[in-house]
Amino acid sequence: MEPDSKQPVTAANRVFSEGALTLGLTLPLLRAGVIVADFHEQLAFARLADQHGFRALWVRDVPLNSADYPDPVGHLDPWVLLGALATNTQHIALASGAIVLTLRHPLHIAKAAVSVNMLSNGRFILGLGSGDRPPEYAAFGQDSDARRDLYRAHWETLAAALGKPSRVIPDQTPEGAPTFELLPASPRTVPLLAVGSGGQSVDWIARHSLGWMTYHREPEAQRARYSMWRAAVDRAAPEAFRAFGEAMRLELVSDPNQPAEPVSLGYRTGRHALVRILDDMRASGTHHVTFNLSASERPIADVLDELAQHVLPLFHTTT
Repeated sequence: MEPDSKQPVTAANRVFSEGALTLGLTLPLLRAGVIVADFHEQLAFARLADQHGFRALWVRDVPLNSADYPDPVGHLDPWVLLGALATNTQHIALASGAIVLTLRHPLHIAKAAVSVNMLSNGRFILGLGSGDRPPEYAAFGQDSDARRDLYRAHWETLAAALGKPSRVIPDQTPEGAPTFELLPASPRTVPLLAVGSGGQSVDWIARHSLGWMTYHREPEAQRARYSMWRAAVDRAAPEAFRAFGEAMRLELVSDPNQPAEPVSLGYRTGRHALVRILDDMRASGTHHVTFNLSASERPIADVLDELAQHVLPLFHTTT
């Protein structure tokens, strides 16, 4: 099932829709062994993904790097990259996966989100996380033990600023302080999406978020995760649609018949086994999968072409 034709088409319902599974890509898209991204090349891949009909491009928020981190890639500031993506693409949704809500002021996030949403003509989905590296909290003068409460407080301020009508909640209101507003006013609401748990209960996420985006797990564990999510949605938002998605590492080999082999956070597989995996995920309630191609042994353009020709048409039945 694709988005209801009677409902306005939005970035959110083109990516997340009841009964459907859509496919996206996580930037940067890199060959195996490459850790320094050419971001002009990444913009070219983004344009190609847009032309091919992928539903979303996901951008990470990695403010600092360390030799102790498993990801050695130097990521651009997400807002700078999202601005470039907004002006280099036309149809594909742009999503943050995820802005670290606890290490940025929520009013700055609101201003940036409205800006990207306007530049992209309403194609932005604001994915929010809390980060999970205590040394990074220390570097920014924050207490990682307080991240759960900070996440909720920042979410409240952000949601108010991005709401209709918009309402700016200042940290402090000294006597005589003016009433602030967020301009330019975005004509389209920016949807908020929980990426990871942010230290919150699934019931809290179901009440406040468009959905829940998580990392890949082996199928039985992910089905259990989805069952927990559905139960939370039934309790906390029984009348609402709430999405479920995952980020999957994908090493798509050139032999289309090669069986799927589990790798860390995903699969090394040929396309036929990939389609079966995605079919099972759709049947078990997953609404979106974003592929991380950061260890591709093949040219990225070849992988995108194969996915567009043989996989996307099986899942993206309408635009």
